[in-house]
Amino acid sequence: MLSQVLYHTRGDFFRRLIAIAMPITLQSIMFSSRSLVDVLMLGQLGEAEIAAVGVAARATFVTTIMLVGVTTGGALLTAQYWGAADKKGVRESTALTWLVCTVFAALTALLFIFFPTQIMGLATSDSEVNQLGSEYLVITSVTMFAVACVASMSVGLRAMHKPGLSTFFSGIGILSNIFLNWVFIFGKFGVPAMGIKGAAIATVLSGTIEVVTLFGYLYAKKHLLAFGITDIRQVLEWQRVSKFLRLSLPTTFNFLAWAGGLFAYHAIMGQSGVQGLAALSVMSPVESIALALLIGMSNAAAVLVGNQIGAKNYDAVYYQAIGVTLLSLVVGIIVAILLYLVQGLVLDAFSALTTETRLLAEKFMLVMCVGIILRSLPMMAIVGVLRAGGDVKFCLYQDLVAQWLIGIPLAAFAAIGLGWPPEWIYLLFLTEELIKWFGSSYRMRTRKWVRNLIEN
Repeated sequence: MLSQVLYHTRGDFFRRLIAIAMPITLQSIMFSSRSLVDVLMLGQLGEAEIAAVGVAARATFVTTIMLVGVTTGGALLTAQYWGAADKKGVRESTALTWLVCTVFAALTALLFIFFPTQIMGLATSDSEVNQLGSEYLVITSVTMFAVACVASMSVGLRAMHKPGLSTFFSGIGILSNIFLNWVFIFGKFGVPAMGIKGAAIATVLSGTIEVVTLFGYLYAKKHLLAFGITDIRQVLEWQRVSKFLRLSLPTTFNFLAWAGGLFAYHAIMGQSGVQGLAALSVMSPVESIALALLIGMSNAAAVLVGNQIGAKNYDAVYYQAIGVTLLSLVVGIIVAILLYLVQGLVLDAFSALTTETRLLAEKFMLVMCVGIILRSLPMMAIVGVLRAGGDVKFCLYQDLVAQWLIGIPLAAFAAIGLGWPPEWIYLLFLTEELIKWFGSSYRMRTRKWVRNLIEN
């Protein structure tokens, strides 16, 4: 087995993996830091503004996750078309991804425009927070179209091993968001200070800048992904749309269930007291950034797996899948050790923590380091291998069972029924990862996930 893994991953395989993974890793870090910018800048105005943008950001995070889920059908098809050297298929599947994603973006935008107070009301009963957050949601609703445009092109560029392009334009979006936040929140260059409304306007404008520069570049260069009306007409066939939705909808629901599960874990931790919730709030952005490299590697592996299946190299793809999963485990161990060694510096950045919460956060940090190692294998197996092979329903069912039927009920019983301390409740959050570790490993060995999606 090991000799086969080494044979099929020799040459430039790992070089290509890292070349695709690094820009995606950078993009993940930028995505994690985007909402952090709003919170840090609005933090100078007052607690109501922080709470409002925090709740609104949670709502937009769930819808963004949904749109990313919608693009997975395009990601699977585009990677396999590129592997089969079918350039027309690559362009048309990108056009289809954009079309379907834009329809879903329109639905979420309408939801934010017509029901903002109801959405805010799910997480807060404070009238001032609700009013501020509702205003933010209505203005930022149009950014869902920007998310749809950027996400659609990103999956196409990744499939072509050019993820650096979308990362570059995401960087332009982030920098313009920081600058425009400064101008509109605090009132610079003669612009009146608008507070949370200014943050919303800055988000819309920076999203527009990112889309215009990305699409402008692709169409100016007459890039393969610069699809036109003819390509859109070609993909408007029910057979193609239905195939796309069969691949995308299980993952979309999967992502939504996962995001809902994260919210449930926060609610459970809230039962243990304010300190537990504060420590968990500190862990969330730290964990997102710590996992960025593993996320990047998993998405890069998904591209290479899709390419190999499209090229019908079925033996190679199986052993390469085992190789990238073992590599992910090794990287997970290294990241966990490094994070544990620098935990003091990380926690020092959160100077507002009380002594008791700081001590609790240190215990959480140890649990999180163990969690990174536990997550490393299932993350690669699910995102980089099983889902990339089209095995989307298995991934959905496994997540639902591990998270909603085992992980969440166990943690809830420990918090509410047994009154366990926060660090032990946090440890129970990892139960689902342990279950997915064994489930994903078994499924990989069966080879049932190796599916050619572009053959008639």
